[in-house]
Amino acid sequence: MEKLLECVPNFSEGQNKETIEAIANAIRCVSGVKLLDIDPGFHANRTVYTFVGSPQNVANAAFEAIKTASKLIDMPVHKGAHPRIGACDVCPFIPLGQTIMNEAIEISKNVAKRVADELNIPTYLYENSATSPERKNLAWLRKGEYENLSSKLLLPDFYPDFGENTFNPKSGILITGARPFLIAYNVNLKSKDVEIAKKIASQIREKSPTGLPNVKAIGWYIDEFDKVQVSTNITDYTVTPVYKVFDAISSLAQSFDTEVTGSELVGMIPLHALSECGVHFLKSNHQPHHLPQTELADYAEKYLGLSDVKAFDKHKKVIELAMNAD
Repeated sequence: MEKLLECVPNFSEGQNKETIEAIANAIRCVSGVKLLDIDPGFHANRTVYTFVGSPQNVANAAFEAIKTASKLIDMPVHKGAHPRIGACDVCPFIPLGQTIMNEAIEISKNVAKRVADELNIPTYLYENSATSPERKNLAWLRKGEYENLSSKLLLPDFYPDFGENTFNPKSGILITGARPFLIAYNVNLKSKDVEIAKKIASQIREKSPTGLPNVKAIGWYIDEFDKVQVSTNITDYTVTPVYKVFDAISSLAQSFDTEVTGSELVGMIPLHALSECGVHFLKSNHQPHHLPQTELADYAEKYLGLSDVKAFDKHKKVIELAMNAD
């Protein structure tokens, strides 16, 4: 298996189609890189891109995308439901194939330095690339969001890893680093009461006494779907599988006299992470489960209600299937 690197940058634009496409084209223009997915969220005003290729080519594509965003996105006028602190809010690198984590860390540092040097955007390293324990946590770096960034930059413990602590009003800051695969997964509730979603989120997030390991969660209302969601990041699906998150939220929803209508995958998912949800569903219903992974993925789609708010296509959203597609 060859050396591969995945990049999943999140940009603070989910409404302007021209800007979304311009960033996508900046990625497509780099040879040796395959853009697998573009996932815009109108209410969140945020777009998640997924692309894969050889490590250096992926690094070049990430820089070109960030450069394009720095020209087209104006953070002073950006509003959205999702927390954010920069035009390219976060740019994670995930090792695939024979690439090891240390190589992904080195790539993230190189991109961070280049963005600071050439684009004058202060950059910060997080997750496995972090230079201090607190900086591993994306929420710590993003606390206060863009609106408090100019004063936060003056704090001694918030000096950038690369670049000067000078406020860039147009682009904010960039957070980048290497990490394992993360699944961004939202569960839809029948209720429109956002407080219910927030209460459920507070009970399942890992820091709660009743929380699930490796799960971050918030509750919000999405205008475009006319639904409230419990929005989660599963930072290690081998510890807490997707189905455990779905089942926990379903159970808690009943305690608030509501129910789950389905769920939504933001970005992409490994085939194993989806197929094991199919196994769980079949076992729970005492049905045979020794099936090909692609068939198990179909059962998982129905069980999780992945087409509840928008169409789900496993050939576009499952990373292995998308990589092998023409």
